[in-house]
Amino acid sequence: MMFLIVLILPFFFIGLINKMKAIYVGKQGASIFQPYYDFFKLIKKGEVISDTSSFVFQIAPSINLACTIIAAVLLTLFHFEGDFILFSYVLALGKFFSVIAAMDTGSSFEGMGASREVSYTSFVEPAFFIIIGSLAALSGHYSFLSIFGLLQSKNEIVMLIAILAVFAIFMMILIEGSRVPIDDPKTHLELTMIHEVMVLDNSGVDLAFIHYASALKMLLFSALIAAIICPQYLWASLLVILFIAFLIATIESIGARIRLTHIIEYTFTMIAVALIVMALVLLIMHGGRF
Repeated sequence: MMFLIVLILPFFFIGLINKMKAIYVGKQGASIFQPYYDFFKLIKKGEVISDTSSFVFQIAPSINLACTIIAAVLLTLFHFEGDFILFSYVLALGKFFSVIAAMDTGSSFEGMGASREVSYTSFVEPAFFIIIGSLAALSGHYSFLSIFGLLQSKNEIVMLIAILAVFAIFMMILIEGSRVPIDDPKTHLELTMIHEVMVLDNSGVDLAFIHYASALKMLLFSALIAAIICPQYLWASLLVILFIAFLIATIESIGARIRLTHIIEYTFTMIAVALIVMALVLLIMHGGRF
């Protein structure tokens, strides 16, 4: 059930963020379902493919989408020892094809965006492994199921660990989703764009796949946060996901994107929080308080 919800909700998640941002500035805004309309409109359109690009450019959006869907399966349906490792590397494979597709166009702007994307998101993977690996070691089982519901523990340190883990994963959502303060998905100035500049040459079905994969990835990390907080109740998990959308809209409405030269400081903050989580886990494991 959760898998089907995760597949359906990505554009609703994005539509809710856009709607809340419009309300914050006193506008009516587009419908919450507008991303769905845009998706189906792109599906019906043809594609324009540069003569300088190769087959990599044409297959990359499909591979990226397939990798993201496989990650959704690993998070919601099939759990086994080490599933979070495969989850991370499947997403990394999709990111790899997105980056080389941007470079395959031969565009200096898209190459610049690919370089920035790799530079800023390369810190997400080690932070993810530190956090999820630490939580798995805390439970003694190396699977997503072992970390679900940590906030329900009566141990104060475990609750602190879970809260810090949620905070760091939320930072990952903003980085992987290219949201404020890392990037502005609505910007049209190539010199300041990160993710969006990578897909300037994409159109039609490929662009629809890219938008869906990006929204689905944000929803997956949100679902991971929901699973850590309240895995037993589906309705509670949905409320957590909706609250995350509201929080993202609030941040983008009251804040602004940070300078490119300061983004690395933001990513180091995420790494620092992950290291604190690992330190607290080691404290529990060696202190015998769990």
